[in-house]
Amino acid sequence: MATRTLDDHQPRGAAATVDHLYVVVGAGRAEGGARWSLDRIHDIEIGRGSLREARRIGDGALRVDVPDPWMSSQHLRFEHGPSNWFAVDAGSRNGMRVNGTKQERVIVGAGDVIEVGRSFFMLRTGEPRGAPALDLAHPRDPLATLDPALSQRFDELRRIAASQLPVVLGGPTGSGKERVARAIHAASGRTGAFVPVNCGALPAGLVESELFGHRRGAFSGAIADHLGLVAAADRGTLFLDEIGDMPPAAQAALLRVLEEHEVRAIGATTATRVDLRVVAATHHDLDELVALGKFREDLFARLAGFELELPPLGDRRVDLGVMLAEIAPASTAFTAPWARALLAYDWPRNVRELVQTVERAVALAAGAELGPEHLPDDIAHARWPEAAPPPDDTRRDQLVALLVKHKGNVTRVAAELGHVRQQVQRWLKRYKLDPASYRS
Repeated sequence: MATRTLDDHQPRGAAATVDHLYVVVGAGRAEGGARWSLDRIHDIEIGRGSLREARRIGDGALRVDVPDPWMSSQHLRFEHGPSNWFAVDAGSRNGMRVNGTKQERVIVGAGDVIEVGRSFFMLRTGEPRGAPALDLAHPRDPLATLDPALSQRFDELRRIAASQLPVVLGGPTGSGKERVARAIHAASGRTGAFVPVNCGALPAGLVESELFGHRRGAFSGAIADHLGLVAAADRGTLFLDEIGDMPPAAQAALLRVLEEHEVRAIGATTATRVDLRVVAATHHDLDELVALGKFREDLFARLAGFELELPPLGDRRVDLGVMLAEIAPASTAFTAPWARALLAYDWPRNVRELVQTVERAVALAAGAELGPEHLPDDIAHARWPEAAPPPDDTRRDQLVALLVKHKGNVTRVAAELGHVRQQVQRWLKRYKLDPASYRS
């Protein structure tokens, strides 16, 4: 993982939030992604270059190079208007797509994906301030992310990894909780095993036996000593997946283990000391389960030394290239329609579905470029949802700002909005705005 910065100096009084430009996927390769701060930037020029990098080229202007042979040397511009960013085709050979549709000039909305050549960009506004530039090239780390808010939380997780602090991971099913738990264990320096336990899949009558072990003859069918999963994780990490599904009796027994640092197998007369790091995961709201009396509040208090909520994959599109670099072989190449389909799809089964989709595509392609024909039909034919129109008050404020900027020139207002002049005139009539009153 490499980090490059444009300027490490942060001026006094700098805004707490900034806009960011992301390279989500670059040049049709599984090579990670990049993010750049747009603090005090109002114009961005993007084109083909020998290296992926960004540099200031003037007051408030940024040049971004991407080593994409399918891009023109001057391919795309982002321009900041009075209240919006605009994506503008800079006279390229093969054009620009926004959310899969060919465009020449368009307002960049939240979540929009801008495609040029085989590279895909996103521009997000009002995000937490992070490093001025971050380039995650070829990452092989489940905790690698370009998202600045999630990056802050992952950094905290890395700092507490070597401690004994228990961790609770929340998030929807398939969002990568076990991958994160394994990353915590790998960073912890603990010499024991990582022992995963699916609490929801344990046989109802054998939960305590499976977790805490039993002695031979302790009950009918106990024909040999059984160590138990808790003891198997001694000096390692016990990963309790779907902790919210653990039966009440097992919750009480687990609480004793955490408080006393020892486990007593069923049928044993003495307890065994255990050195445990516990990471628990759930897609349930544990606070709600506690309020309903379905989960012990004292156990929750013991487990929740550090809490992290993982977002669904649909909210992490900026990390698609980063995840592809972790999942796919380093030599993997893919077409623009293949990446476009992945970015349009909503991923209801989250990271787990992405992993299976990529592995399937790599196997079917057998060394060739990945294309839509290597995807399941529902992903290959995915389309972006229609964008909702801005609220009336937002549109009116936008028109007023542009009329002021262009001194009532409707043609220039229409050009900056990326709409025909007749549409702008209809809006002006609707909001009772007279362009003549803005002419000096």
